[in-house]
Formats: sequence, C-alpha cells, structure tokens
Amino acid sequence: MGVLGELARRCAFGDLAALARAGVAPAEILGTCEFGKQLLELDAEDFGDADPSVPGALVERARQIRMPQEPRESVRGALASMRPAYALLLEVIAIRWARREMAGLVAAAHIASEYLHVLAWEPVLGHGADPARLGERMAVPGSRFGIVAEAEHCEHTRGVRAACDRSLRVSKEPGEGWRAYLDRQHSQMAKGLGVCAAECRTPCTPVTGLPERVRIALADRNHLAREFADGALVKLRHAAPVGHGFGVPSQEELQDAWARSRTSLSKHALFHAAPDPDPDFPLKGLPQAFTAVAAAKIAPSTLLHDVSLHLQTLLPDD
Repeated sequence: MGVLGELARRCAFGDLAALARAGVAPAEILGTCEFGKQLLELDAEDFGDADPSVPGALVERARQIRMPQEPRESVRGALASMRPAYALLLEVIAIRWARREMAGLVAAAHIASEYLHVLAWEPVLGHGADPARLGERMAVPGSRFGIVAEAEHCEHTRGVRAACDRSLRVSKEPGEGWRAYLDRQHSQMAKGLGVCAAECRTPCTPVTGLPERVRIALADRNHLAREFADGALVKLRHAAPVGHGFGVPSQEELQDAWARSRTSLSKHALFHAAPDPDPDFPLKGLPQAFTAVAAAKIAPSTLLHDVSLHLQTLLPDD
C-alpha cells in the first residue's frame, strides 16, 4: 500500500490503472486512474467522459479544458476559453519535470506553442477561437481572412488560408468534418491569427477595425507568442521521439534550452511587465510568459494534484 500511495502522489495514473486491471491494486481506483491518465496525457477529447466513480467536481473542471467533439455542443470547453487549458499545461509540465519525463514535457511545451496565438487573441475575441463564433470578428466587411480570392494581398500560406476558410464554416458541418478540422486544421488557423495580428504588412478589417491601443497590445502579445514558439525549448521536439528524431533531452539540456528561450522572451517589455504567478515553477518564468500572452493570470492548475489526493483516499491504509 505504501508503494501504491507513492505512485498516487507522483501522479503515476497509468501504472496504477495497469495494477488495478491486474488485480494488484484495488479495482475501485481504476476509473479515477484512467481519468487522471487522460489529463496527464492531455487527451482533451475524452476529458468529459469520466467513469461515474470520479467526483463530479473534478469532471466539471476537466470539461473546461475539453475540446467539444460535436459542432453544436452546448459546453464549449477550451473553445470558450483557453486559459484553463494553459493552467493544466503548466501543471503537466511541472509533474513531468518532477518525474524526469522530458519527452512528455517537450510534448506539452510544443502543444502550448501551437495554440498560444489563440490565447493572445482571447481578450479581443471573447472566446478561445471557437469556430462557431469566429466570424463575429474575422468575417466582417473588408476582411480577407480565409478568402482565397484575396490571396495576393494576404500573407497567409495556402495551408493556413485553407484552414482559416474552413474555420468560418465548419460549425455547420457534421461531426466527422468538425473532428477532422480540429485534428488537422485548428492549429493552422491559430497560426493564421498570429500572422494577422503581428506579421501582416497590409492588415485587413479584423485588425484595423480595432482601437489603436487594443491593436498594439494584440500585436505585442502575438509577437511574444511567436518568440516562444520559435525558441529553443519548443525546438527540442525535433530531437525527441515526439518530433522527428530518436533522442530525448536530459533535464540539464532542457533547462539550458529554456534559459535561452527565456533570454529571448526577456527582450520584450510585455514579458517584464507581467507578474510571475509562480516564482517556484521548475522552468522559472514560464507561467509569467503565458500570463503576458494571455493578459490574464495563468498559474499552474491543481486539477491533477486534486485527482491524486482523491486517489489516495481510495487506497486502504495498509
């Protein structure tokens, strides 16, 4: 029981689930272990499908991060706001660091980079780039967002332009098309938002229609998001199994990569102006970077910690 308790404290949910299936650990913990494993692996499509044994309060918190699997689901999860998802990403990164699971940490950092432009746009959009509402800002008169006919005046690549076009109509498609868009094109659309805000030399009305103060702040947040995505930490994925190679960085290599990334981020006044919501975070300054991009406090979630605590209550004392 002491070993099982230590595994629970270390959020080793997958190992505990395997032991429960083998009859070595109590069967009662299986549902909670599978729920925790989904969270730790960032399997966001299944966050709301927990076993009935998992406390409802934990499931509701997970649903804030879930990607809806049908276009017209009433609970929009991460499409309503990306901020809970980034809080969970920070918690996952801290746990992966403590467990010395560098491949998993690099994967989480890469996922964070994919949608950071959405986090930067959220104060303007009022949501997490929900395709069902995206047209309210991006399909206004004079917009070239996703319009193939305006290609020569738009700095989006062909693939990004196609993703932007699809994002404006996919909420009216069947579930299969919706899920295919989320899998293959949503991150491309997020990249397109970053280009619109911070890279386009001839911006169109979704940006030019904003008040100057809002437009400048939006550009600054997207510049910072791009700096993170282009930094040494995210580039480690190309040398890890989650990328294109077979090596896994050590903690020392990862810490060095983050130090170089942080040096680049520190050149932005926006990064310095943001409060650091967790000075003790293992990659010091990462919560501060996400907070700066979001224009809102992004501290590590306690969701996985609370799943671990609940799991420990299910284990016998001896």
